[in-house]
Amino acid sequence: MSLRPTVDFLLHDWLKVESLQSRERFADHSRETFDAVLDTCERIAREKYAPFNRLVDAQEPHFDGEKVILPQATHDAYKAYAESGMLSAAQDYEFGGMQLPYTVEAAANAFFAMASVSIGSGMLTSGNANLLMVHGTDVQKKVFAANEFSGRFSGTMCLSEPQAGSSLSDVVTRATPDGADFKSDALGARYRLRGNKMWISSGEHELSENIIHLVLAKIPDANGQLVPGVKGISLFIVPKKLVGTDGQLTGERNDVALAGLNHKCGWRGTTNTLLNFGEGKYPVRGETGGGLDGAGSGAVGYLVGKPGEGLRCMFHMMNEARIGVGMAATMLGMAGYYASLDYAKNRPQGRPSGAGGKDASKPQVRIIEHADIKRMLLAQKAYSEGALALALYSARLVDEQHTGTAEDADVARLLLEVLTPIVKSFPSEWCLEANSLAIQIHGGYGYTRDFPVEQYWRDNRLNMIHEGTHGIQAMDLLGRKVLMENGRGLQLLAERMLATAAKAESDWAPEAAALRDALKQVGQATQQAWDGAEPAQALANAVPYLQAFGHTVIAWIWLDVAASLEGNNTPAAQGRRAACRYFFRYELPKIGAWLNVVKSRDPTCANLPEEAF
Repeated sequence: MSLRPTVDFLLHDWLKVESLQSRERFADHSRETFDAVLDTCERIAREKYAPFNRLVDAQEPHFDGEKVILPQATHDAYKAYAESGMLSAAQDYEFGGMQLPYTVEAAANAFFAMASVSIGSGMLTSGNANLLMVHGTDVQKKVFAANEFSGRFSGTMCLSEPQAGSSLSDVVTRATPDGADFKSDALGARYRLRGNKMWISSGEHELSENIIHLVLAKIPDANGQLVPGVKGISLFIVPKKLVGTDGQLTGERNDVALAGLNHKCGWRGTTNTLLNFGEGKYPVRGETGGGLDGAGSGAVGYLVGKPGEGLRCMFHMMNEARIGVGMAATMLGMAGYYASLDYAKNRPQGRPSGAGGKDASKPQVRIIEHADIKRMLLAQKAYSEGALALALYSARLVDEQHTGTAEDADVARLLLEVLTPIVKSFPSEWCLEANSLAIQIHGGYGYTRDFPVEQYWRDNRLNMIHEGTHGIQAMDLLGRKVLMENGRGLQLLAERMLATAAKAESDWAPEAAALRDALKQVGQATQQAWDGAEPAQALANAVPYLQAFGHTVIAWIWLDVAASLEGNNTPAAQGRRAACRYFFRYELPKIGAWLNVVKSRDPTCANLPEEAF
């Protein structure tokens, strides 16, 4: 099966992406230019990514003492992706971009995620550069962002530390002013950084000329003490190799050293690293008495934005990365669905039961003829295609935020705030379940490396963890997103859901009623969770709330898709109607159990003493 018909349907038939052509920024584009981008990405993914997905899983990155070694296929894929222009697809023409709608960019990148998420594309690099385009100086944009968009440089985000993990308030990496003239550096206020960063994807490799690390660190106060909490965190550009104001390498290695490679369950084709900043392995400008020790130790970093506002700046990249993780999880689910569908159509096994039982003299039937196999296939389709529709809907909101009227842009901003935890969390949980079902359909074969579905599961298991764990997304949703601006974001989302229910009423009355009821339940649970409660009480069951909220959102998405199919009776349309019915009948009823513990602020888990485990 091909992904392309599904992408075309969602973009053109459902989201009406061609309507963006009326906006000045996208005036040069048409259906033809959008299709040309999709054609190119589909081809590169098919030729440079998909054939090597198993290879990069088996041939993990390794360090030879001087550099990290990756298969040649990874180098070829990176080169092809960079040359496609996709790293800067949504950027201005003056920065080498295509001024492509982000909706189309997201759809185009889906081909790479499905072909080989392990090889990866440019999520971190483009996110890094996009952050600098918002928060960096003009020089930083020219020297760092522009070279990332071209593929000359690649980028990372360095947040976690070995002792801190997701607890950013406990970051202890230090940034000390580098000399009396530290504020006068053309690349930004110059500091020396010392500390350790863990779980850094693409933190060391030879795919690009340089690696641009965005590093969270704290600037000590006048007494040399670090400010407790997140308010003292600042953001720094720390290049692996030092760069001049002309964007050319100076020939100096920065004091950033690989401390180790993490060996992972999945995503094995992508390096994941522990990096030491400022340990003195690569002294910088020590001959002038510079550095933390007067002998060149300390990684040179350039301040982004204002001191103490690092987390605010980094969230620009973090939110983009969360949408990217959601898309990766979605496409792994889709890959497993297509693989198990193909297997089910071609694997003969078993015989149907008749009035007299099973007739062994008759030939075996293909397993897709068994009801339970159809159930598992339909579940995968409902999870994966529903998640893809949500991701592209959210991408469409990004375009609205950047090019819509002031009022529409503000609405899009708030909707994105509320939806981002769902875009990240729903596919990372339920497309993982889709991968588990894909293994189940394959039976014993699915548990072997003879078929790709076990790798899809391993690759997908990471997505509930990185860029904010499931629990973090849940607390962000219930503790912040649905409450912000007096709940206006939640109200705006509710209005859109009710509009879909009204639109679908004539053909989908039971589903429309079920959506209204689900929305009512979510609203009641939100209120009751916080009604006179301390935060610890309200958030004790944040994950069940996240699950119920996510299922309600996907139900809404599926109903909106189904309502758009009026008069369409193709097999694809029949499949989408069936996926919608499946989700409402098999999945949406689950929210009652999840929300009951939220409403009652059930203390079963929170109050159990550790001795009882």
